[in-house]
Amino acid sequence: MPRARIEAAIAVKQAILRDADLLDRLDRATAACIATFRAGGKVLFCGNGGSAADAQHLAAELSGRFYLDRPPLFAEAMHVNTSFLTAVANDYGYDHAFSRLTTAMARPGDVVFLLSTSGNSRNVLAAAVAGKRAGCTLVAFTGAGGGELGPLVDVLINIPSHDTPRIQEGHLLLGHILCEDVERELFGTPLPS
Repeated sequence: MPRARIEAAIAVKQAILRDADLLDRLDRATAACIATFRAGGKVLFCGNGGSAADAQHLAAELSGRFYLDRPPLFAEAMHVNTSFLTAVANDYGYDHAFSRLTTAMARPGDVVFLLSTSGNSRNVLAAAVAGKRAGCTLVAFTGAGGGELGPLVDVLINIPSHDTPRIQEGHLLLGHILCEDVERELFGTPLPS
C-alpha cells in the first residue's frame, strides 16, 4: 500500500512540473517576496492545522536560514502567539484570529501567504480581506480549485490535487523552492553540499 501513495505523490509533482502557468505564478510570488524584503517589508503566513505547520516551517526558512548563513528576513507565521490567538478566538471568534493580526501587523507592500487546502477556511478568507485592505500582496496556497480564496488573491498557487496530504506536500515543495530562490537572489548562490 505505501507504493500507491508514493506513486500518487509523484503524479502530483509531475502535474506541477507540467503546469507552466503554475510555475510562472510561483515565480511571481517569489518576485513579490524579494521586492518586499528589499523594501524593508515583511512576509506573513497563516493557515490551520497542517497548513499552520507549513506556514510556520516556511516562515522559519526565511527568518532563520535556508542554505546560507545570512541575515534574517522578517517572516512570521501568525498563529505562533498562542495567547493572542486564544484571546481573539475567545473574545471575537476564531474566524477573526488571523484578520485581527493582519490588521495589526501588515503594511502596504508586505506579502501575506494564505494556506488552505480547500481555499475555504473562514479565518484565512478574513485574513485575505484584511490584507487587501492593508495594501498587501496576497498569495494563496490551495488545492486544485482554489476555493473562495482564488478570486481574492494576487497570486494563486493551487496544487493540482484534491487530496489534502498531496496538496500539503506540494505546498512544501513549492514553498521550499520559493525560499531557496529568495535567498539566492538576496544573498547569493549557496555553496554546494
